[in-house]
Amino acid sequence: MATGIYKRSCIYWIRYTGPDGKQRRESSHSEKFDVAKSLLIDREKSIERGDVIEKIPDKTFRELSEHYLDWIKGRQKSARTKGYLIGQLLSVFGDTQLKRFTTASVDQLQTDLINKGYKPASNNKILNVLKHAFNKALEWNWIAEDTLKRIRKVKPLKDTGKRLRYLSKEDCQTLVNACQGLTRAIVITALNTGMRKGEILSLKWEQVDLKNNRILLDRTKNGKRRELPINNTLKETLQGLTRRLDIPYMFFDAVTGKPIKDVKRSFQTALKRAGIRDFHFHDLRHTFASHLVMAGVDITTVSRLLGHQTLTMTLRYSHLSKGHLDNAVNLLDRTLNENTISTKLAQFGR
Repeated sequence: MATGIYKRSCIYWIRYTGPDGKQRRESSHSEKFDVAKSLLIDREKSIERGDVIEKIPDKTFRELSEHYLDWIKGRQKSARTKGYLIGQLLSVFGDTQLKRFTTASVDQLQTDLINKGYKPASNNKILNVLKHAFNKALEWNWIAEDTLKRIRKVKPLKDTGKRLRYLSKEDCQTLVNACQGLTRAIVITALNTGMRKGEILSLKWEQVDLKNNRILLDRTKNGKRRELPINNTLKETLQGLTRRLDIPYMFFDAVTGKPIKDVKRSFQTALKRAGIRDFHFHDLRHTFASHLVMAGVDITTVSRLLGHQTLTMTLRYSHLSKGHLDNAVNLLDRTLNENTISTKLAQFGR
């Protein structure tokens, strides 16, 4: 790597001393080293000639928000949620110039959200969106690297109250019996695959192989493909669904022919019938993982089925397998020590 050229993510950046003696950093907007090298040479020649180096534009947070929202559309499945969070940030920062952002101003945002009753998880989501938007602003050469460093100094809040709510076997059956129509099939799919609600509602028949009992998810939350097995209960449920050749989706509105967008109302009605309180649709995913762990399935396998990138997220279920840890040690005892002990006893005539 040549002096004055470094890499940030996949993009090459250059570093040089400006005519004012201050160090400057600039993105080459390219993944090619030669492009960055050429840009650095041009900048150094311009400084020697005394040319005026293009300054970072005075962009506002509103301009960044508009550009950022255009960028995430079609690139990220969470674009709709991020749009809502950006709207909240706009109400705070509005037309504030990007170069005016400080650690103190972002710290104050975090404090204000706490005072409004936002939980750590919700607070951190807003902060993460802000940080990502400023990451893109740096790549677009809208801010200096020092501005991003100031924002990065604000650390996320510790979230010690992560939700882990799951149903017992009996409650699972009670809930399924309380569901009506397609909601019943959707709930059964969630309980038997651990899929997210969005993954289920966007499921197409071309992704389901009932012959080999497999579901293939291409566009998951983390962007990786995931293959899920279909058990007998789920297979019987899916075989009972109405299928139309002109509609690719598995779960669709019979009147409009469009995929079902949400089951919030019908799911809440089923919960009331079943007498189940304080339960969200996403908790079906927790129920799936919890019962796998309690059945003795190892954490690594559970993590793969859930589609987690690391084991960190999956380890929240590990406390449910204490009894199985005891069984594992007892099994090791029998495997390693049984023959040795019986041999010693035989030597003493016992």
